[in-house]
Amino acid sequence: MSSKKERDLERIRMREEYEKLRRQCEFLQSEQDNDETSSEVIDCSVEEKRLGSEQDNALAESAEEVGRSSESVFIESENIDEKDSKVLEPFPTGNNSQRTDEVSSDCESIVEDDSVMVKYSVSDEDEHRESEACLDGESTDEYNLFPVKSSVTVNDGQTVNDGQTQDRKSSDNEVKFDRIESLKERGPKALEDFSTWQRIIRLDAVRMNAEWIPYSPSQANVSEEEASVLGCHVGLKNDEHLEPSRKHHAARLVAILETYALYDYDIGYCQGMSDLLSPFVALMDDDYEAFWCFVHFMRIARDNFRLDESGIRRQLDIVAKIIKAKDPQLYKHLQKLQAEDCFFVYRMVVVLFRRELTFEQTLCLWEVIWANQAAIRAGIGKAAWKKGKQRAPPTSDLLLYAIAASVLQKRKLIIEKYTGMDDILRECNNMAGHLDIWKLLDDAHALVAALHNKI
Repeated sequence: MSSKKERDLERIRMREEYEKLRRQCEFLQSEQDNDETSSEVIDCSVEEKRLGSEQDNALAESAEEVGRSSESVFIESENIDEKDSKVLEPFPTGNNSQRTDEVSSDCESIVEDDSVMVKYSVSDEDEHRESEACLDGESTDEYNLFPVKSSVTVNDGQTVNDGQTQDRKSSDNEVKFDRIESLKERGPKALEDFSTWQRIIRLDAVRMNAEWIPYSPSQANVSEEEASVLGCHVGLKNDEHLEPSRKHHAARLVAILETYALYDYDIGYCQGMSDLLSPFVALMDDDYEAFWCFVHFMRIARDNFRLDESGIRRQLDIVAKIIKAKDPQLYKHLQKLQAEDCFFVYRMVVVLFRRELTFEQTLCLWEVIWANQAAIRAGIGKAAWKKGKQRAPPTSDLLLYAIAASVLQKRKLIIEKYTGMDDILRECNNMAGHLDIWKLLDDAHALVAALHNKI
């Protein structure tokens, strides 16, 4: 059993580790913004040169045409009588002046066009410098996005300063970007993958719904200014339509998700992770706490996001075995529909029922799952279960039993009306918001009690 002092020191260490990862993410984002701005300026310069060249060619052709016309008229004037020469003067003074004004006007328009292009490039550079300033943390202390407590009071009355574990200034100057170096060692594709993840994370973050708001009053009342500053800091885009609370929530999702992608590059980021992280962000005001909770949570869920889908296929196979053992008739019908692989519950497995359940229901289910896992770690296995009065022994696959239970609840509809896997998939997607979490858990525990020796 750790003491309060040890827990406080560990909390400081984990906060500093998270902040170190965040600085590396910000560095990579800054480099990406530099590349994008440089590309925009180069494209602008090329377009400027092309337009200028086209206008120069047009002026040259115009001047050449004027010259040819003047020469032609002058030759004709030599072959006429002196009497009529005044009538065929090539260009009266007034016309020459007008022509000069036209050429001058064209030149001025080119200069004006060039000035517009130059202003465009400078504006881009200014905007980028502002973005860099935001990313580099050049903001007031009032909006310090990753506040570090100057001290922590421990149980014996002493104060543990951050300086006792790490000098902040030397830390900022001597941070070893070990994760970035690791990415570079993997080759250019690794950096490209991380950049792609960053863009997808920002898109997914702004799409998150607001059902968490009633459960987090402090974050729901965040100001527009604070939300905008945080959004700017993490490079959030296309968030103008969001109210401050959702913008602030999205910015925190971005910060934590891209930090996780850097922390666990082998998994990186996949769509669906934002669904899993959102409850942690809503319930925890400190990003570093939400991050480390998410890290531990992903130790179980990370196999769901492997590219080879081996973790998903293993779990779908268990769901199929549960259905086959409990209801052979339903399983035969699934075989007839070529749906015995249970691919129709794919989404339920990937995001742990997050999209089928409400925010509160999700927390209920996850907490029961965690309680089962904690019981297993504590050694409360089948032997202890037999001596007790529990209906079902703890299992690490409770989620899969719950998924199978949700399908079994629709068995009559599936057998009598559905003629293809698309029909079943549509029914599973329509379960969202219509499930009774307590009945679902009762049915799941009943399945565990009946089948835990067979699966």
